[in-house]
Amino acid sequence: MPANHNDYYQPARAWFITVLLALFMLINFIDKVVIGLVAVPMMAELNLSPTEFGWIAGSFFWLFSASGVIGGFIANRVSAKWMLLVMGATWSVAQLPIILSSSIAMLVLSRVLLGIGEGPAAPVAYHACYKWFPDSKRALPVSVVNQGAAVGVLMAGVLIPLITVHWGWRASFLVMAIAGGVWVMVWLVFGAEGRVVDDASTAGGATTTAGAARRLPYRMLLGDPTVIGVLAMNFMAYWGLALTLTWFPAYLQKGLGFDGLTAGRLFAMLTLVNMVCSLGLSWWSQRLMARGVTARKGRAVLSGVALIVGGLMIVAVVLVPMPVMVKVILLSAGGGITGVMFSLAPAMVGSVTPDAQRGAMLAILNSIASIAGVLSPVVTGSLIQSTSGDIASGYEHGFALSGVLLAVGGLIGLLWVHPQKSMVRLARGLPLTPALSQEGRGSKAGG
Repeated sequence: MPANHNDYYQPARAWFITVLLALFMLINFIDKVVIGLVAVPMMAELNLSPTEFGWIAGSFFWLFSASGVIGGFIANRVSAKWMLLVMGATWSVAQLPIILSSSIAMLVLSRVLLGIGEGPAAPVAYHACYKWFPDSKRALPVSVVNQGAAVGVLMAGVLIPLITVHWGWRASFLVMAIAGGVWVMVWLVFGAEGRVVDDASTAGGATTTAGAARRLPYRMLLGDPTVIGVLAMNFMAYWGLALTLTWFPAYLQKGLGFDGLTAGRLFAMLTLVNMVCSLGLSWWSQRLMARGVTARKGRAVLSGVALIVGGLMIVAVVLVPMPVMVKVILLSAGGGITGVMFSLAPAMVGSVTPDAQRGAMLAILNSIASIAGVLSPVVTGSLIQSTSGDIASGYEHGFALSGVLLAVGGLIGLLWVHPQKSMVRLARGLPLTPALSQEGRGSKAGG
C-alpha cells in the first residue's frame, strides 16, 4: 500500500467516471421533473385539484428518505459500482405502472417505487465520485455531477413538452424507462470503483495518521453544529428545488399565461441559469480553497450568502410589482444562486466525516433534505387552492415562503457552520454543543 492513498488519484479516469455519474444524475432529475412538466395535461385528464396533484407529486418522497438512509449505510460496505447499477435498473422498472395504467393509484405506486430507487442516488453518486478525488479537489467534480442533474432538467424543459404534444404525457415516462436501461448497460461495461482515501482528513480530521478511518458514534457526528447547520441549509435549498420542479412549469402556464412549449423553454432557461451559477460558484469555492482560504469562508460563508441573496430575490417577486418576464428572471436567478448548496453541502459534511462512514452521512444529509420534497409540493398546492382571485398570487405565495426559508437557512449557515473547528473537535472525540463557534478561537485550524 502506498504511503499516501492519494497516489491512487488518476485525473483522466476520475473525470471519465465523473461524466458517467453526471449522466446518472441527468436521468435521475428528468425522472423527478417529468411530473411537473406534464402537470397541466395530467390534471386536466384526471380531473385533479392542485392539492391532489401535490400529493401525487409528493408521493415520490414518501419512502425516499428511508431508502436514502438505508442505501447510505449499505454504501459504507458495498461497492458503489453495483449499487448504482441496481438503482439505475430500478428506475426503469418503476416507470412501467405509470406507462401501463391510467389510475391514480398506479400513478402514486410508480412515483413511490421511483422514490425508493432514487433515494440513495445523489449520496451514493457523490460517495462514488469522492473515491476518485482527494478532498481538496472534490467541489468541482461534485458540481459537475450536479450539473448532470441541471442538464437533465434543461433537456426535460425542451423535450418533455414536445413529447407530450405529439404522443401524450405518458410517453415521456416510456422514454425515461429506455434511457435508464441504456445507462445501466454503459455503466456495466465502463463503471469502476475509485481508491482515493484521505490520510489525515484535511486539517486534522477523523482518520488516523496511518490512513485507516476511525469510526465515530453517529450521535457525535449528527450532534456536531457544522453538520446540523449544513442539514438545515440543505433542507431549505431542497424545499426550493422541490417547489421549482413541481410547480414552476404550471405557474408559467396557469399563472402567467404561457403556452406549454414556451413554458418548457422558460423552464429550461431557469435550469441554464442554475447551471451557470452553480458551476461558477463551485469553481470559485474550489479556487478559494486552493489559495489557502479556510473551508469556513470558502464553503460555509459562500453558501450561506448565496442562500440569503437568492431567497431575497425570490421574496421580491411577491413584494415588488414587476413585469412578467422580470418575475421569471428573478425566480431563475434566485434559484440558480442557491443551487450551489447541492455541491458544497456534501463537501462540508464529507470533510468532517470518516471515510468509512461518509456514504451513510451523505445519505442522511440527502434524506433529511428530501423531507422538504414531501412537504413543499403539498404546502404550495394548498396555498394555490386557498388563494382567491388572481391565480398567479397563489403560486407566488408559495415562492415567497420558499424565499424566506432560504434566507433563514443562509443565516443558520453563517452562525453555525465551522468545518475546520468541527474536524478538530471530532478528531479529539470531545463533547459537542451548538456553542462550538465560541470554542477554539485561538486554534490554527479555526475558520
